[in-house]
Amino acid sequence: MAYYDFLNIVFAPLLSLPLWLAIIILSLIISVLVIVITKYTTNQTLMKELKDQLKDHQKQIKESKSNPSKAMELQKKAMEVNMKYMSHSLRPTLITFIPIILIFGWMSAVFAFESIHPQQQFTVTTFFDKNSIGQAELNAPEELEVIGNKNQTIQGGKATWALKGTEEGEYSFDIAYNGETQQHSVLITSTNKYIPSVKKTSGMIKSIQINYKKLVVIPIGFRDWLGWLGVYIWSSIIFTMGLRKIMKVY
Repeated sequence: MAYYDFLNIVFAPLLSLPLWLAIIILSLIISVLVIVITKYTTNQTLMKELKDQLKDHQKQIKESKSNPSKAMELQKKAMEVNMKYMSHSLRPTLITFIPIILIFGWMSAVFAFESIHPQQQFTVTTFFDKNSIGQAELNAPEELEVIGNKNQTIQGGKATWALKGTEEGEYSFDIAYNGETQQHSVLITSTNKYIPSVKKTSGMIKSIQINYKKLVVIPIGFRDWLGWLGVYIWSSIIFTMGLRKIMKVY
């Protein structure tokens, strides 16, 4: 896609950095973008007044626990103020929505999984109609070596093959079953790039899935891994909170 190639060029310097650092820098860029647009597309004086009113109402609600009717009235006022605050926040959200979605799409295509390298073994799983029985066949070009038998028995509605790419390139392979043939592609590369994992199909063959390994960005104790989205979310929370205080954005 054109936007993917464009972002590859824009963010090319980041791809030479450690993955965790590249994601943190992208998180900082997005956070700065959102905070700057929020600051200059909203009435910050009004936003501060509304936020102060919310805090005041919340404080009064806590103090009115012994008076349910008063607490309910204060809760209603707090909701009205919150709705005004949210409506004024809508404009920067609409402005930043599409750019952020495009960047997220690019990050998912670059950071979510490990790419498949030359001479690296990987697996392909095909899912079939629940009533499918017998064997399915995988046919691949000579650059894709099928490890084991090309014919695999369908068990539990699926069959899995092991393959290995001998050299870099994008290669198509076919899954044949009961007179039906469906195709998918795999990218063998030394770069951080891959083709979408799942291709949905129709007929007895329901989908073909390349089983990528999840890309570990930061190994952490009891969870074993932290992916790109986790790193992005945590760093984004920290950056957003800090930038709001520094730039006095409400």
